[in-house]
Amino acid sequence: MEGNGRVSIPCHFLILPSLKSARTIQDLICQRRHIQLIIGYRFRIIIKYIINELENDMDKTQSRRGEHVYFFLICIIVPILICGCSHFDKGSQARSIFKEANDLFNQGNYNASLSKYEQILEKHPAAGDRALFEMGIVYAYPRNEQKDYQKSLDCFQKLIKDYPGSGYRKDSEMMIFSINNVTLKDKMIATQQTQIETLQQTQVETLQRKDKTIAVQQTQIETLQQEVNNKGNDIVALQKKIEMLEQKIFATQKGSADKILIEKKERRLTLFSKGEVLKTYKIALGGNPNGPKERQGDNKTPEGTYLIDSRNKDSRYHRSLHISYPNEKDKKRAKELGVSPGGDIMIHGIKSGFSWVGDLHKEVDWTKGCIAVTDEEIEEIEKLVPNGTIVEIRP
Repeated sequence: MEGNGRVSIPCHFLILPSLKSARTIQDLICQRRHIQLIIGYRFRIIIKYIINELENDMDKTQSRRGEHVYFFLICIIVPILICGCSHFDKGSQARSIFKEANDLFNQGNYNASLSKYEQILEKHPAAGDRALFEMGIVYAYPRNEQKDYQKSLDCFQKLIKDYPGSGYRKDSEMMIFSINNVTLKDKMIATQQTQIETLQQTQVETLQRKDKTIAVQQTQIETLQQEVNNKGNDIVALQKKIEMLEQKIFATQKGSADKILIEKKERRLTLFSKGEVLKTYKIALGGNPNGPKERQGDNKTPEGTYLIDSRNKDSRYHRSLHISYPNEKDKKRAKELGVSPGGDIMIHGIKSGFSWVGDLHKEVDWTKGCIAVTDEEIEEIEKLVPNGTIVEIRP
């Protein structure tokens, strides 16, 4: 209450947020609902504020001036409230239909939601600007599989034309601008797509011509391949002779290995001939490589001195050289422990079917106690290492 007896209503109750900060259609919908809640809330605050000021004025003074103020406000507010009942009743009906439309929209039933908005336009034209605005939003909503930008534009343009003073006018103008931009971009994309399809068609025709040329060349290649296949037996025989000659030349130049040194810590296998290094290989060991093998199934690689006592060219691990484990020392240790020392320790290649792993197998110790190299390496080692070769395995 001011000094002159008039009721002062804080102006910030009447300030509504702008939709200009909305960046997406979903933002517009969320801000619009926020505004509706704010309007109802501020209206109730304004009425309550006026009544409280009136009661305070009547309590503080029984003067004639207070009675006049009371009578004046009663004469103004009561008719407004009485006359507004029918308006609020109609507004309540419109709000009910708006709620149904919004619920259908949230459920993804866009056609039914649009039908509700059409009903509002027919029965409640005073709320037509809001209905047109929300219809425009629904028509342009990205998740609406039947979205229609032209119908969306029609709604916004009708709103601007039929409701020039509407609070939705500026937002409608913004939506028209955005949709026109999207439509323009769609046309540009369609033009580019047409150009792409034309280029693709040209490329297809070019490829078809090349295919014909390739087909002729392929026929020629098949003819030559047939001739090569007819001489296959001769080629295989010649390859075997070449391999035998290579083996003889290699053995002549380097000599056969007389010792194999396996260093577990360095994961290294070295072939020696008369004290000279022939070749060195990286290896993988048993899954539990530390320490000497003590018993069967401990996944340890033995430590000690042994011999190559046999070989297997049909091994499940491509090819293999058998090591004479256990020696007497190994047997004695196992006996003291009351366990079986185990056996079948080999130098071998990669398990059949996994040769494609190649050198990657050395990244992890994967055997059950054996020494593993690649398939190509075991073929080379087998050629250089005769039975009886000494094998020394160090920690």
